[in-house]
Amino acid sequence: MDRFDLYNISEAYMELLNPTSPEKIITLGKYLGLKKGSRVIDFGCGFAEPLVLWAEEFGISGTGIDIRPHACERAKAKLVKNGLADRIEIVCAPGADYLFEPGCCDAATCIGATFVFGGFRQTIQAMSRAIGKRGRLGIGECYWLSDHVPPEYAQRETTVLPEPELLRITREEGFDVECVVRSSHDDWDRYRSDNWHGLVRWLEENPGHPEREQVYKYLRDSQDEYFRFGREYFGWAMYALAPGQEAKHE
Repeated sequence: MDRFDLYNISEAYMELLNPTSPEKIITLGKYLGLKKGSRVIDFGCGFAEPLVLWAEEFGISGTGIDIRPHACERAKAKLVKNGLADRIEIVCAPGADYLFEPGCCDAATCIGATFVFGGFRQTIQAMSRAIGKRGRLGIGECYWLSDHVPPEYAQRETTVLPEPELLRITREEGFDVECVVRSSHDDWDRYRSDNWHGLVRWLEENPGHPEREQVYKYLRDSQDEYFRFGREYFGWAMYALAPGQEAKHE
């Protein structure tokens, strides 16, 4: 069983695949300046829940890209169910390989999936080409809550940066942070619990599955990591980035 199969199991009862809430996704949309007619491109869109929320709240249209066939199928079914299939397209492909017209969108987002491009800086660089002169970027990213992260944990999470470093990178790439929508401990608890719920239910329903032990180990490892380290040292937030006063976007 590969990691995508494990994700599919753990996310079976989830719609939002990050430690946040529908209300916070809509708040991000307000700071992105979304309104009727806005076009949004979302990299690593998962089940397309942010795009659905923005379409229903603001009247946007757009495109979601995700590499997982299972996620894309769920997203497409959701769009049909919500009457949005004519306004939002789902593309099943690696996000970094997706070709778009420069300046095609009013907002570009990557919520919890900067690994698509190889990191926070690379995500800003890639997505900035998709927006117009007054466009906005929305990025959801992890960061360290403490300067004293246990080495054994820091060495496992080498791509995570302190939040001041995220701010520095943002400015170096010609953007300013317009707002931050931060996740709470309750958001994290709900997110991780929803993952465990999917795993536990699968284990109950598949007592004789040949890969059951792998799924059980994934559940236990996830809980060990969260209770020992994650809840104390891991933060997550969504940032709305506006072009800096001296930034020039063609």
